[in-house]
Amino acid sequence: MTRLSGKVAIVTGGASGMGRATVMRFLADGAKVVVADLNEANGAETVSVAKANGHGAAIAFVRCDVAKETDVAALVAEAEKRFGRLDIAYLNAGVGGAFGPIAETSVEDWDYTFAVLTRSVFLGMKHASQAMKKHGGGGVILVTASIAGMVGGGGSHAYSAAKAAVISLIENVAAELGGDRIRVVGIAPGVISTPLVHRGRPEKYEKQFGHQPWPDRGEPEVIADVASFLVSDEARFITGETIKVDGGLLAQGIALWGTGKDNTFMKSAGVNRGTTGEAMVVRNLRDKP
Repeated sequence: MTRLSGKVAIVTGGASGMGRATVMRFLADGAKVVVADLNEANGAETVSVAKANGHGAAIAFVRCDVAKETDVAALVAEAEKRFGRLDIAYLNAGVGGAFGPIAETSVEDWDYTFAVLTRSVFLGMKHASQAMKKHGGGGVILVTASIAGMVGGGGSHAYSAAKAAVISLIENVAAELGGDRIRVVGIAPGVISTPLVHRGRPEKYEKQFGHQPWPDRGEPEVIADVASFLVSDEARFITGETIKVDGGLLAQGIALWGTGKDNTFMKSAGVNRGTTGEAMVVRNLRDKP
C-alpha cells in the first residue's frame, strides 16, 4: 500500500513547475488527482504525461481561475463528482505579480497580485473544508507560501505581502479546523527552478541559487517530496505550520535581487502573470529620474 492510497486530491497551478511535479508524486503515491490551472495547453500536457506513466484513470484536468469563487467551487465539485470525495487540497497556484517601486505600482496590479496569491487561498480553504467536513474523516489543506513572506529581500513588496498574508491564514484556519480533523499546513519554497521564476531562461537565475548554502539547485521535485509527506498520515500531528524548503537560504540571510537602487525590482515595473498564458507587462524605469 502506497502513502496516499485511496486519497483524492486537487492541485491548483498543477500544470507546470512545482504543481506538476507534485501531481506526479501524488499519483505515484496512490492518490487520484484533479489538476486545476488557467493554462489549458499545460494542463493537457500534464494529463498526457500522467497517462504515459500509467495514471490515466486517476487524473483529470479542470480549467480554473483560482481568483474566482465560482471556478473554485466548481473545481471542488468536480473532484467530488469524479472521484467521490476530497481529502487533500494543495493550493499552489501563483504568479510573480506586481513588481517595481511602490510609487510605480498600480492599484490594478496590486489587486491582481492579491487576488491570485491570497484570495485564491481563502477560496480554496473555504470550499475544500466544506467538502472535507461533508464526507467526514478530515483532510489536509496544503498551501504554497514563500520565504518572501517571512523576510524582506525575497521578492517584490506586493508578492511578499501577499505571501505573508497566506502564512497568517494557514495559522488561523488551522486553529479553526483542527476540531474537524482538517490539517492546514504550508510550504515556503526558496528559489526553485520553475517557469514562474526563470520564464524559459534558467541561466539568468544562477546567481540566485548561489546565495543558498546547500550546493544543489532547487528543483520542483524537492517541493513534491515535502508535499507528499505533509499531506500523508505520517505528518498527522503537524498543523498550523509553514515549512521552509529553501536549501538554507533564509538561515543564511538573503538579498536575492540586490539592495537599494540596484534591486532588480527597482529597474522596471509591471506585473508578472506567471505560466497562466497571459502576457507579462514590463515598463522600463532606467531612464526615469
